[in-house]
Amino acid sequence: MPGTIQVNTIPGLKKMTTQLKVSIGQYSDRGRKEINQDFHGVCIPDDPLLTSKGIAIALADGISSSDVGQVASQATVTGFLEDYYCTSEAWSVKKSAQQVLRATNSWLYSQTRQGQYRYDKDRGYVCTLSAMIIKSRTAHIFHLGDTRIYRLRDNTLEQLTDDHRLWVSRSKSYLSRAMGITAQLEIDYQAQKVDPGDIFLFITDGIYEFVSSRFMTKVIDAQNDDLDAAAKKIATEAYQHGSDDNLTMQIVRVDELPSPGVEEIYQQLTELPFPPILTARMDFDGYKIIREIHASSRSHVYLAVDAESNTRVVIKTPSIDLQGDPAYLERFLMEEWIARRIDSAHVLKPCAQSRQRNYLYIVMEYIEGQTLTQWMRDHAKPDLDAVRGIVEQIARGLRAFHRLEMVHQDLRPENIMIDRTGSVKIIDFGSTKVAGIMEISTPVERPNILGTAQYIAPEYLLGETGTSVSDLFSLAVITYQMLTGELPYGVQVAKATTRSAQNKLHYKPIPHDERRVPLWIDGALKKALQPDPFKRYEAISEFLYDLRHPNKVFINQTRPPLLERNPVAFWKGLAIIQAIIIAVLLS
Repeated sequence: MPGTIQVNTIPGLKKMTTQLKVSIGQYSDRGRKEINQDFHGVCIPDDPLLTSKGIAIALADGISSSDVGQVASQATVTGFLEDYYCTSEAWSVKKSAQQVLRATNSWLYSQTRQGQYRYDKDRGYVCTLSAMIIKSRTAHIFHLGDTRIYRLRDNTLEQLTDDHRLWVSRSKSYLSRAMGITAQLEIDYQAQKVDPGDIFLFITDGIYEFVSSRFMTKVIDAQNDDLDAAAKKIATEAYQHGSDDNLTMQIVRVDELPSPGVEEIYQQLTELPFPPILTARMDFDGYKIIREIHASSRSHVYLAVDAESNTRVVIKTPSIDLQGDPAYLERFLMEEWIARRIDSAHVLKPCAQSRQRNYLYIVMEYIEGQTLTQWMRDHAKPDLDAVRGIVEQIARGLRAFHRLEMVHQDLRPENIMIDRTGSVKIIDFGSTKVAGIMEISTPVERPNILGTAQYIAPEYLLGETGTSVSDLFSLAVITYQMLTGELPYGVQVAKATTRSAQNKLHYKPIPHDERRVPLWIDGALKKALQPDPFKRYEAISEFLYDLRHPNKVFINQTRPPLLERNPVAFWKGLAIIQAIIIAVLLS
């Protein structure tokens, strides 16, 4: 069929028992035009991509004034359907799709600029686009131009997109937005909740301008078991009513939505048995256990040697006491998933698993060194440059998380290792929030507060979602603690569970006797540690810059008065002065 790309499956991926299911009907014809400049397609992958990325549908319409409009529409649809599934599973649908569309838009625009019609956008590589990603129980819509997306629900047809068309007169109009028109892409985005039985219609103007909503609804209802025939009949109706444009229509019916029960998710999480308590010299799944490194109520960590490679590794096993907690198991298994997707010298790396795994555990690289907690005990008065160096390495690791739309959420000294060469690594990801995973509907309750009270950002205590500036707050707390040995708000942050309580938090300036710490660094810390996230630095890079370069705003600030710095000393001094005055008066 002309103007069509149909990708039904992506093979070689494990299939799950519960999944999103849709029925598709498509039809495209050149109509009374010499060529078909429309292009459309659907991609329905197998699991796990079906769960993590969803189903993609796209329809593009090349502008009739251009001889290469069909090239633009084909490149746009093909690129969207293929490249979207190459983006990180950690990214949200919105970020993944927009990154792909920006790249395609840049290519279309550059092709026009290199051609003979570089100054005439109506003759270039330009097309409209209406696209949708159905992931879990949400439809993510991306649109620009005058193709349309409708939703048919309860026999009511609702237009979900707006036409980007500028009308000069009743008979003359221009596209105000389209792929390839400008170097910068401005695209509409919206997210719609999906219900079973919802039907989405993707239609070009060659059809919707000549067919009534009532007729389309009637045809789809009558031919619900053959959506291809329904699409063709609607297009034929438009042709018979005088349509002089290309005719393309896609019908997407949502048959089933993923709604696994807690029991099923729990079964998936616990397909492998829990390992026993490991002891020194034990042989375990091809590893020789050397010793236990750390044990807590949530996990056990062991140093081991891989019998095949003779390399030292760290094995982390879940707590048997929490084997009935699906949310805990989900976070435990996410650690390895996250580690495999982050490529940074400052983030702990997972070890390749070449053998069959017989128990539930994760294997990570071994770092010979100490935690930042121990480092601070050994360096009570650290050099300022040493602190800067550690903070900058932690920040590089955090930015690797943030580039993948992940928020660490539990940055603290115990989760940071420093090896013998001075290299710093973030080692624990059990509380990390992943945007792409949060979009997947699941009955497993994911608690919002997962971090450690002394280091988490105040917004978590209000039930708000964490962002990159939440990790910045935790990084600033650690920086302050390295310089002073104390916490900037003491234990008050954990008690401030309301907005009014957080507004009363007072930052404790670095003591005056810490002369090795310039006043402008204290100013940078105060800004990064603002209880209100909107008053902090917008990016970690800005905070790092101000740790090395005096900010004029902070230089011009005077040191806080004695009453704010040391209330006890202020009142003692005032009492002494009053005693002297009284003594003088009495004498």
